[in-house]
Amino acid sequence: MELELADLRIFKAVVDEGGVLKAARKLHRVQSSVSARVRQLEAAVGTQLFYRDKQRLLITPSGEMLLAYADKLLQLSEEARSAVSGSQPSGTLKIGALESTAASRLPQVLAGYHHAYPEVRVELVTGTNDSLTAAVAQRQLDAAFVAETPQGGNLCSMPLFAERLVIISAAGHPRIARPQDVAGDSLVAFPNGCAYRRALERWIGHGRQPVVRVLELASYHAIVACVAAGAGVALIPESVLATTQHQGLARHRLPDAHARIVTPLIWRRGESSAALSALREQLRAQPAAA
Repeated sequence: MELELADLRIFKAVVDEGGVLKAARKLHRVQSSVSARVRQLEAAVGTQLFYRDKQRLLITPSGEMLLAYADKLLQLSEEARSAVSGSQPSGTLKIGALESTAASRLPQVLAGYHHAYPEVRVELVTGTNDSLTAAVAQRQLDAAFVAETPQGGNLCSMPLFAERLVIISAAGHPRIARPQDVAGDSLVAFPNGCAYRRALERWIGHGRQPVVRVLELASYHAIVACVAAGAGVALIPESVLATTQHQGLARHRLPDAHARIVTPLIWRRGESSAALSALREQLRAQPAAA
């Protein structure tokens, strides 16, 4: 029995949505039809693609292997359709971004992209550097704007936005020029996995000054507000301060070795849909990162 692209689309939807019910809703199909097509696909490949545990489906190693091929086949199918028809890119583009990038850098990028490619549905999620990198590697996202270029592996990158990181504190805080100047301060930061948090911890550790208290928050607005209220110090891109104006803050500059960072776009090597290729071309046309 030959593999059918329709079955692969249903299989991918079940994986992406985490179950048959959500996949059926997304595909506008009845649940029994989706279940039947999954079983049909398992019969076609001659192996079990999911472990079935009551109402849950967990993908098997064979399913993971097929998912990689399904992504490539569906992508090639879409590219072939667009090339033959001469049509604009379409479908869904799932991208991730740091919250700072989403707020300060992407509005103009996404507005221009939507104007140029209205048939593409863009889904944007935010997260930490590490969670976004993992999501791209695991095919949960097509691409992501992160803070650190992955070394090795199967991910490609394109440097984009030059950022300068600054330490912020409450307005009455003494000048911060050395790690020792934050002795006794709490670090206000995103949870573990945040590249900016690691950058501040490296700078602090360089001066052998430990920080034992960390206030973990999931929003720059909350981080800035808590710092202004005297909860501690934080490290954020200067570009974010323009989007989260708050009185009662002081800025402290870091040495360039710790302050300069370039935001790259990352994606899987050899896997780029027409929609993602169009985004990369748009980004490539803008001024290079400083």
